[in-house]
Amino acid sequence: MSRTERIYRIDQFLSEHKTVSFKTLQEALEVSPATLKRDLEYMRDRLNSPIIWDREAGGYRFDKQPTGSQYELPGLWFSAEEIHALLTMQHLLSNLDGGGILTPHIQPLMTRLNALMGSADDEASEVRRRVMVLSMAKRGVKLAHFERVGAALLHRKRLSITYAGRGRGETTEREISPQRLVYYRENWYLDAWCHLRDGLRNFSLDAITRLKVLDKKSREVALHSMAEALGPGYGIFNGAKLSWAKLRFTPERARWVAAEQWHPQQRGKFDEDGSYLLEVPYSDDRELLMDILKHGRDVEVQAPTSLRNRIKTEIAQMTLRYT
Repeated sequence: MSRTERIYRIDQFLSEHKTVSFKTLQEALEVSPATLKRDLEYMRDRLNSPIIWDREAGGYRFDKQPTGSQYELPGLWFSAEEIHALLTMQHLLSNLDGGGILTPHIQPLMTRLNALMGSADDEASEVRRRVMVLSMAKRGVKLAHFERVGAALLHRKRLSITYAGRGRGETTEREISPQRLVYYRENWYLDAWCHLRDGLRNFSLDAITRLKVLDKKSREVALHSMAEALGPGYGIFNGAKLSWAKLRFTPERARWVAAEQWHPQQRGKFDEDGSYLLEVPYSDDRELLMDILKHGRDVEVQAPTSLRNRIKTEIAQMTLRYT
């Protein structure tokens, strides 16, 4: 019987009887005296259970609950393994999202999990000590921007923003209707209808320098329209006009690439010689070029010809720069 089950049984016994002896509880739960004592202490210290020892009655009973305290068995319980997993996920999430912007919203759960662990401080610190998260190319996001974008998104309100676009190096004032938030390659993006450009656009949250929630109803865009305009993601997946890149990876590299997801609709198969053939759709080849080049001589671009030529040009320019 787990401790969760024992606590419920103890609560049931004390609720149904005026007093319950230590021996009765021990026999009913089939535990050692030390275990029962720990369970009773846990209920009193961690769950604020008003359990007292009635010397005259020779047993335990519920006392009148002291003012300011609250005792209630939670509706949801976790095993020790599940709590460890949740603590680990909280730690990962707080490190993965830019600036820990989601942490304040999940901190109450973290606090509750720490309490349920019993020796919470040791367990939580052990998770932080044993789990390391290394992030690359993460850009900082202001918490205030993230929270206001999220509020406008859920309440279906428009936003007025000042946007410092990096592609053209220009700053513009925009009024947008937010549609969805996306976390892509360790950075946050907002898909929105841009009333200045009269079309769907995606905005990097860290490039928003000023933001104001407007008292205007957000324009709604059908999901299928967003999929057609923006595709299922960003960079190499963005846009309606797609090409298919055909890549061949050497047998040595194939063992890694075969386990990777470059795109939800990718196609891949092993060749007879152990090499791996990967096909991915793309419209903008800039990010795809970077992904291909990082594999060096272990990858060959078989198609399309335009992509092969772009790779050749990039390699030629790199060679000139370092010679």
